[in-house]
Amino acid sequence: MQGPASKQATLQPKAKPLIPEKYLDVPSQRLYYLSLGALCQGIKVFEFLWPLNWNDNRLALCRKWIVVDFLLVAVLAMLRIPRLTYSKATIFLFISLIWFLDGLMFGGISLNIGSQSKSSRVSHRGASGAFEIPSAAESFSLLDVFAPLSFGIIQGSHTGRDQHLLGQHTVRMSPISTAHLNPDANNFCIAQHPGYILLPVLLNNTNVAGLKYSISPLNTPTQKTIVDVSAKHLEQNRQEFLKLTSAPSPQTSPDDEDEYDDEDDEEDAKTNPSTLQKSQSLVYIRISHPGVIRLEQVLDGAHTEARLVQPSEVVVVPCPLVSFVDTTEQTDSDAVRCAGQDNNLNLMIDVSGVPPLSLRWLKTINGKREQFLVEGIEGDHRSDSSDEGAGSHAVSAKRLVPQIVKIPLSISLNEPGTHLYALEEVVDGQGNVIRVGTEPAAAEGGTVNKTKTTRSFVVLRQPLVSFKNCNPQHPRPLLLGSETELEISTMETDKFDAPWEITLRYQPPQEPLDGSKVDSKLKPWKKVLKTQGNKGDTLIRASTPGEYRIVGIKGKHCVGQVLAPDTCSSVINDFLSSGDTGVSASLILHGTPPFQVHYKMQRDSEPPQERSQTFANSRGELTLRPDKSGHYAFTFVAMSDANYRKVELKGPSIEQTVHPLASADFADSVPNRKTASSCAGDTVDFDIDLRGTGPWDVEFQIIGPKSSDNFRVTGITTPRKRVQIPIPKDLQKNGGMFEVALISAEDSYCKRPVSVPGIIVNVKRTWPIAQFYGKPEQRCITITEGEQANLPLRLTGDGPWRLRYRLKNDEEKILRATLHSPNDNLKVTEKGTYEIIGIDDILCPGSIVADAATYQVDWIPRPSAKLSPSTVAQYDSYNGSYVLPPICEGVSDHVDLDLTGRPPFQIMYNIAQDSEAGGTKLVGQPTFNSIQPHTRFQLQTSTSGRMYYEVKQIGDAAYPLTKHKTAIIPRSERLLFEQQVMKRPSVQFKNRNRMTYCQNDALTPLDPSSNDGILLFEGTPPFTLTLTVKDVAASHPESQTIEVHDHIWKLSLPSYQFKSIGPYLVIIESVTDASNCAQSALDPMFSSIWIDVAETAAIIPFERREDICVGDVAQFQLEGIPPWTVGYAINKKVYSQEVKTSPFSLLQSQPGELAITSIAHQQKMCKASVADLKFTVHSLPSAQVGHGKRIIQDIHEGDQAEILFTLIGEPPFTFTYQRSELSPKKGGKAGKVLETHTVSRVMTHEYSIFSALEGTWTVTSISDRYCRYPPPQTELDEKAH
Repeated sequence: MQGPASKQATLQPKAKPLIPEKYLDVPSQRLYYLSLGALCQGIKVFEFLWPLNWNDNRLALCRKWIVVDFLLVAVLAMLRIPRLTYSKATIFLFISLIWFLDGLMFGGISLNIGSQSKSSRVSHRGASGAFEIPSAAESFSLLDVFAPLSFGIIQGSHTGRDQHLLGQHTVRMSPISTAHLNPDANNFCIAQHPGYILLPVLLNNTNVAGLKYSISPLNTPTQKTIVDVSAKHLEQNRQEFLKLTSAPSPQTSPDDEDEYDDEDDEEDAKTNPSTLQKSQSLVYIRISHPGVIRLEQVLDGAHTEARLVQPSEVVVVPCPLVSFVDTTEQTDSDAVRCAGQDNNLNLMIDVSGVPPLSLRWLKTINGKREQFLVEGIEGDHRSDSSDEGAGSHAVSAKRLVPQIVKIPLSISLNEPGTHLYALEEVVDGQGNVIRVGTEPAAAEGGTVNKTKTTRSFVVLRQPLVSFKNCNPQHPRPLLLGSETELEISTMETDKFDAPWEITLRYQPPQEPLDGSKVDSKLKPWKKVLKTQGNKGDTLIRASTPGEYRIVGIKGKHCVGQVLAPDTCSSVINDFLSSGDTGVSASLILHGTPPFQVHYKMQRDSEPPQERSQTFANSRGELTLRPDKSGHYAFTFVAMSDANYRKVELKGPSIEQTVHPLASADFADSVPNRKTASSCAGDTVDFDIDLRGTGPWDVEFQIIGPKSSDNFRVTGITTPRKRVQIPIPKDLQKNGGMFEVALISAEDSYCKRPVSVPGIIVNVKRTWPIAQFYGKPEQRCITITEGEQANLPLRLTGDGPWRLRYRLKNDEEKILRATLHSPNDNLKVTEKGTYEIIGIDDILCPGSIVADAATYQVDWIPRPSAKLSPSTVAQYDSYNGSYVLPPICEGVSDHVDLDLTGRPPFQIMYNIAQDSEAGGTKLVGQPTFNSIQPHTRFQLQTSTSGRMYYEVKQIGDAAYPLTKHKTAIIPRSERLLFEQQVMKRPSVQFKNRNRMTYCQNDALTPLDPSSNDGILLFEGTPPFTLTLTVKDVAASHPESQTIEVHDHIWKLSLPSYQFKSIGPYLVIIESVTDASNCAQSALDPMFSSIWIDVAETAAIIPFERREDICVGDVAQFQLEGIPPWTVGYAINKKVYSQEVKTSPFSLLQSQPGELAITSIAHQQKMCKASVADLKFTVHSLPSAQVGHGKRIIQDIHEGDQAEILFTLIGEPPFTFTYQRSELSPKKGGKAGKVLETHTVSRVMTHEYSIFSALEGTWTVTSISDRYCRYPPPQTELDEKAH
């Protein structure tokens, strides 16, 4: 059987715990729950005893612990833990009890037990001397029970507190939390590699939890995409930035630094982590797409927004790029040029980026380096003018869109050597600087470099060729049966052009006039000779007589020029021959002088003596003057000349008795050898002088290369006679040299032989020829104006030459030049067609090659500039100037110029402005660079006035300004344009003196003679002025627009009324004038003025005789700024009293009627009339700050805190509040009072003020319709205390 207990258990089974014991046993469950409960209650006691929670957050704590304790008991019931399981009634009782304790601990429940606080027990003595005891009981809380037992550690809820004036609001200034996007104002662009950038954001006093930024496309900045970045991603970006900056750059070297890098040293001043302040930190935003980046929001750990420092946007564009573009495939042979050819070349450059772009490039010619800068590179400007009417946003958006511009770079490759062109740096319109590479090594030894940013060329000199030591006047002698060497010399050659091919043509000799025959086996031929290696001279061995002519020369790359002498003849010399002279012992010698004659002389029967005589000419006189008389025999045995030695002679023997010879000589004879020349005809003329008695007969001997003839002239009747000597027939066609000698002269009495030196006659049948060198299409040259042109000539004959030439357009003027080389140049500077009209060498007049007698010289046109048709301007024919539309000061403006010439261009211009003296003054003389023929010229609008622009000089690739500094455009041909820059309107206050008004006054001038509140205008009236009057206390701005017709205006806004007291700020917002120009920057020191508005002087009685509140003393609260002037009447007798402090008390000394008639303050300003006052007794009014709590609020600089006053009583209210210094210790007493204000006529039960100042706000007094608290104390009350 089962016992009773077993039955009871069967009937009432135990409820099992919610958590099975197999997971957690019951004792452990009890331990864990009780531990949790003890922990919660311990936290509750801590928050109850913590001083900071006594008055600030007690109601919130009460609500929190009511919820926590309810959950704690409810969870206990659900767990069904043995020994901790209770009935529902018990649980309800637990919840009620614990909620009651929570209410007592944290102020949710107060008990009114009839006890009085210290402040309520203080007696107030009235005018009658009676003591007033408050009749209202005060509330009581649990803190009041523990407060006496805590030795001051815990304060009671009413200890030291006035129930009528509860609460305080403390405002503390927190450090400024700011976020500054791109603090260094750097420029950013996205390169192709790595394809993104990290934008810095400088944070101050901000523990960032995340940020938001927007990105707008460059072409449509109004479209925005918001991007959220978490703190995790910001930290990743920061680590990536540190990794990038810590890695050394492989491209950086000391040699790469130059003058362009000077500004880079100071860019990272703010973003350098080592220079950040303790409160600052840096985060980075990763941007991979171009656009306008705007920082929208930054949140700290408390989800408080940081203030964004303006400007908070950055324009990120693609990085500018620049490279050379090949219009045709460039090979090594294309990069090798020859001097003298058409070497003007255009290199195409591809530039991309946000316009306007600037490009730096360099040119190196044979190691001489020059740097250049071109600016204002952008696409076609003509399309911009059509879009200007679409609005500034559309234009600015278009300016941010990257462009790809192809620009030509004109280069000249005339100077032999190595030419290198390298692109250095490109800068876009946003200021992004991209160095595209350092200067590569210049090409050496004919090598050619070609990269994306470099182009190099090798310019070779044209080879020159001519015969050496041989010309038509001095042919090469050729001995019979032997060979002679013809030397061909090459000059000004380049080893890179080797080897050279020389074309040589041979022509056999023509048949002479003497009938001799030419070898028929000799035929004309043409050969091409190739030089060996880099040797400059070539030898040809000639074994046949004839004419050898150089036709041309060609190197590996270049075709050269043939210089004179270009022909060389080889001539066979005959053997020596001799002839007798008869008894005069004159010798005719044939051969090449000098001659040496060997002969034997024998006198009578003596042994013969061998002697020799040297002769310099073909005829020699052997004068036999023996010392002794006798019969002499002379025998010629041998003869030598320049080619042969001691050729045996079989000449006759001469026997002679020597007699004195008659004298006769050539006119103007000298002891030395005489020469003459013959350029044309069959005879040559000579003048002879004769002595004796006429008539005379003179005999000459003509000695030619192969024969000698005698020629006799008879019947000469004058002492001087000109005779004509025939030229030997074998010299009449081909020319040569022969000698004319006098043999004898016979007068009327005797005939005597003549022994005087003969005259050598040079017979020239090759006359000098002059011509310009080159083919007809090559005989033209283009030079710059003023440059000297060298026109190549080819001359034959004997120098020096006298050349006569003329310009075809000025044929009457004959020009002359003396030339000294057969390959000389005619130096000219004027343009036109030059024509050779005559040539003379030292001996003969010459002829001109008609087909090569002209040479064309042209000038490269000077660059010019004119206004583009798209530029709006009106031409003024009076001064030849273009008048541009007027523009406002500081507004960007430009004109479009069309340039002609060879880019890049340099434009030097004068900028002048009207001066105060009545004339004009020169403002500047800048130089503008452009590489485009259609460029944009920025105008100067920073200063107002009439601006004049005068293009003084224009340079281009052909006329660079560095080399043509004196080439100034004549004034009559200069491009002139002018523009009126209208001054922007501006306004400012004359002084910053604070102005004073009374409440409810209108903003109109109080004192017409005062200078306060006067505004000074600059510009063209009428002016439209926008002012903002801001009530600082209420943070309520109001704007008004006024039209002003003068330059001086006194602040007057009759429609504006000061509705509240406190400081007001009048701010100048904007001003426009008749020019419709935007205002100039306002001076922050004189763009605003402060106005202090005081409450209207008022007197409020604390007590009314009908309804007295406290005592018998009639006390009044004075409102306004002391001193006050109070007018009152006692028993209809009028009194006036000046009061310096408030409150103001009137002791009723006699029965009667008390009436306040008027009150004024601020030296009798803001005077107000006061009507009769009647009072009844009512409860004292109360005021609470922050609903009676101690509120501590932290704000950032620039923010405002709202201080809320709760007014309890019957309106209207008048209360006084004050701001005190913060207590240096938490929970301590407030510091020194900083300011006190009284507010009256408040009709609502709540009143708010806004303040950006730091301090603690409390209420010191309040009055409602009937009473005032605290009541005023009389002298008896003060003595009682």
